[in-house]
Amino acid sequence: MNDVFVLLGIDMETDIGSFTPFLQGVEKGTPLLLKLFNKKGIPATFLWVADIISQFKPLTKEIERCGHENGCHTLQHETLGEPYFDIPLIKPVLSEEVAYRIQKATEIVGDVIGTQPLSFRTTRFWGNEITLNTLNDLGYLADSSYPMYYYKKQLTPYHPSRENWTESGNLNILEIPTFADLTIESHDEYGRDRDQWPIFRIEGSQVLMNHIENMITYFSERNLPKVFCFYLHPWEFIEVPSRLTYGEATIEPFPFITKNCGLKALQELSILIDELLQIGGQFYTFQDFAKIWNKQLSDE
Repeated sequence: MNDVFVLLGIDMETDIGSFTPFLQGVEKGTPLLLKLFNKKGIPATFLWVADIISQFKPLTKEIERCGHENGCHTLQHETLGEPYFDIPLIKPVLSEEVAYRIQKATEIVGDVIGTQPLSFRTTRFWGNEITLNTLNDLGYLADSSYPMYYYKKQLTPYHPSRENWTESGNLNILEIPTFADLTIESHDEYGRDRDQWPIFRIEGSQVLMNHIENMITYFSERNLPKVFCFYLHPWEFIEVPSRLTYGEATIEPFPFITKNCGLKALQELSILIDELLQIGGQFYTFQDFAKIWNKQLSDE
């Protein structure tokens, strides 16, 4: 179990997530990522909010041409699952809406990319049984909504239970936990300071590599596969103003959200990829990793 598996998930959404209607990141940041990934020779998974994908059909074709995967990241960047903590004005959709919204998002993304998306991630990693059961029944191969920093229970990819999505079971879909450093002491009520985002950008790639190396040791001591799933956003790789005014409001995100966005973020991501390749990291799209993982299970 010396292999190091690396998965990069790019959330294709409006700038700064739910807080603006702008798409400068998707338009201008995505080509920068494609150029970087091509230079490094690595694949990634681009997870689209269905509400915006129809504006970028040529970009989805370029993503596919470059050997990457197009997946889905909800219908309108809404919250589908159970909230772990309060965010002002952000409420999960009603449970009876969840299946329809996922079905509709899948249909829209599928119509644009020409085939059904096979990989998914919820907004803010808030999942639940309805979400995973719906994804499974729609034929998705992979989901990366499990926040390792919060549950701290599933350390490696697993097939969820229909009754409890955070437990192993018999669903076909593979749940891929999103990386967190469980070796450090958390000073946050919810463990969010163990999460990897956006350490590479605000503290530097070497700081994130220290956390990765911590978990490599942690996995090795437990004889577990070393799987690292990261999430990024294309708006992180363009200059993002610290204060935005539009409509009838002014948005001023916390400094860490916009700090070092642009060229600095791209440089640090490039260094991080090099560091991961140097330690033998093997990069996969979500769906290709799920196929490999499932084949290994069937061969055992």
